[in-house]
Amino acid sequence: MRYWTTGAAVALSLLVLPAGAASLRVGVIGDAGTMDPHSQNVQTTSQLLRQIYEPLVNRGPALELEPGLAESWSTPEPTRWRFKLRPGVKFHAGEAFTAEDVVFSLKRVAGKTSNYANFVDSVARAEAVDPLTVDIITNEPDPILLDKLASVEMMSRAWCEANGAIEPQNAAQAQEMATARRTNGTGPFRLASREEQVKTVLDRNPDWWGEPTGNVTEYVSVPIANNATRTAAFLSGEVDMVLDPPVQDLERLRARPDVTVLQGPEARTIFFVIDSGRDELLYSDVKGKNPFKDVRVRRALYQAIDMDAIASRILRGGGAPAGMQVAPGVRGYDRALDARLPYDPVRAKALLTEAGYPDGFAFTFDCTNNRYPGDAEMCAAIAAMWARVGVRASVNAMPVQTFFPKVQRRDTSMFLLGTAPPTLDAGYSIQVSLMSPGSRPGDGAWNLGGYSNPAIDALGVRIRSELDPAKRLALMRRALVLGRDDVATLPLFNNQIAWAVRNTVTVQLRADDQMEAKWAVVK
Repeated sequence: MRYWTTGAAVALSLLVLPAGAASLRVGVIGDAGTMDPHSQNVQTTSQLLRQIYEPLVNRGPALELEPGLAESWSTPEPTRWRFKLRPGVKFHAGEAFTAEDVVFSLKRVAGKTSNYANFVDSVARAEAVDPLTVDIITNEPDPILLDKLASVEMMSRAWCEANGAIEPQNAAQAQEMATARRTNGTGPFRLASREEQVKTVLDRNPDWWGEPTGNVTEYVSVPIANNATRTAAFLSGEVDMVLDPPVQDLERLRARPDVTVLQGPEARTIFFVIDSGRDELLYSDVKGKNPFKDVRVRRALYQAIDMDAIASRILRGGGAPAGMQVAPGVRGYDRALDARLPYDPVRAKALLTEAGYPDGFAFTFDCTNNRYPGDAEMCAAIAAMWARVGVRASVNAMPVQTFFPKVQRRDTSMFLLGTAPPTLDAGYSIQVSLMSPGSRPGDGAWNLGGYSNPAIDALGVRIRSELDPAKRLALMRRALVLGRDDVATLPLFNNQIAWAVRNTVTVQLRADDQMEAKWAVVK
């Protein structure tokens, strides 16, 4: 018999495991926001749900594409993809996985309440050829359809219909429905129990079609928002690993002989989304207009941020200052574009004066306090830097559970966000963050500040269907240059991943910051 507790007000839990079984207890900074795999495209949510649900196409240890629920695929026509499904796959509730479930899932993920619609933006329809064959027909040739499908989890049509979940949960409205708390996937782990903000327990699916290379039979996700408490829970043995160790504790953790700190670059850029779309800025003392519509104001805020100081004092090497919308490792990244505008508070003050704000102005911006390394501390430091040039910015820091519904309602003047393209392609960042919301699913999905540039929109349309790799890279570069020069967002830093694990635990670190429990080994 084993027992564990956490310092995050988690009740004593007795874990009785079968002989030879292994439990992996993972401390995380924030809990999943929902159990619906098409609702909230947020890393803390996808980390948990990827253990339960599966796509047609998987990513391997090096993020390479590999067969998932589809054994193979072909393109009999430029706009027709044919997928052969694995036989014998069952959902956790017992129903067989068939082509009809693929057709249903692709339609569901394209719905208005989905936060994953950009992954099927080119899909015109899907057709069940036979129970184990499905055709996906696209509006135009899509050079990265497989990359997109690696992020589209399959759901049971029958189960969703029986549970009133034909459409995804509306994350922005915190809608209550069956999929908010219940799951039915095909993956290597099943949902055993869930106590929101306390712990979620998954057990191994004995009927999984695959062969796990690890020995984990129980996965326990324990959200611990407080940095000191999360580190204490790890050091005391209450959790086996921490996916979000505080940057200030990394040196201490590396010095311990029983701990390994895994660290590497993440394909994620952290930046501020700016409300440049409204005619009057929310939560500001400027009435009747929006100062963020003026590129001089946006540039002033950018040049008033000393990102080198933040990187060394707050991130402590956990991030590299960024000057563009995408990070190294993402297709379309260009080192020449990644140089930041110089830190220059004198120039920032002059730009504000030119724009008509010689005495600055006041506004409130939103920031997480349990999502990114040093997020709330960094936001406070940036607010202090802006104060030096006359901009009086108040920080509204909150946990991700309240943050994301708030900003997705566009109830914000500016907010902190991080984007790591699941496609590992800059076209994703251009589409969701720089393009205007349009008729295609996913356009402007995270452009919640309403930024609009017709030239970027036109390039985004061309990027979607350009099959020549060199031409496509050139189009993405042009779009990124336009967004950079127009200060569409305020880039901050490219993140570094750090996981802390006991020496008894072996896991695979990937640049998408997602841990796959099926590969984990616990000695």
